[in-house]
Amino acid sequence: MTLFNEAVVLQESSLQGDLAVPAQARGLVLFAHGSGSSRLSERNRWVARALQRQGLATLLFDLLTPDEAQDRRKVFNIALLGQRVQEALRWARQRADISGLPVCLFGASTGAAAALVAAADRPQDIAAVVSRGGRPDLAQGHLPLVQAPTLLIVGGDDDEVLELNQRALRQLRCAKRLEVVPGATHLFEEPGALESVAALAADWFLKHLRAPARS
Repeated sequence: MTLFNEAVVLQESSLQGDLAVPAQARGLVLFAHGSGSSRLSERNRWVARALQRQGLATLLFDLLTPDEAQDRRKVFNIALLGQRVQEALRWARQRADISGLPVCLFGASTGAAAALVAAADRPQDIAAVVSRGGRPDLAQGHLPLVQAPTLLIVGGDDDEVLELNQRALRQLRCAKRLEVVPGATHLFEEPGALESVAALAADWFLKHLRAPARS
């Protein structure tokens, strides 16, 4: 697989990112990590590599600067994190090599709430959303406004988060689905669990790819 990799900086906030673009990319997936994590999240990077093999470009980026990440109020400030996802989207739309690709969002834990906030605020720009072990309940008021097809993936043994996702599913008015990975806990560390996440995400994204609207 021919792959172009580049370390990037988002202009507005100087956040660090890692862009990977396979030859003849079919779409771009922006990753929003969970609290206490970063663009270096091993689980997200593993999923990103799997998506790259399916012809999807990926951008993993920090939602907070190092100083901001020390402030617990900002770590759980979903409105701020949603703005940072939108910043990454604006950055991607300004890159000639990827600006024409349909954009999808992949969020984990609190990052899933940030992705859903961004999808609600920029419905014309987002083709699909996938949440891995996410906290969509933290995007409460935005859920009915999401238009992008949304897949919620939860571990079968992650009881509390499963219940939160079931409630969120009822509030979503877009095309939606809840997939439960049997035997998996919150971090999907069990054998085969992350492989299931990557396969489900790739199928969902490829099914719902569409070109972004032009403003």
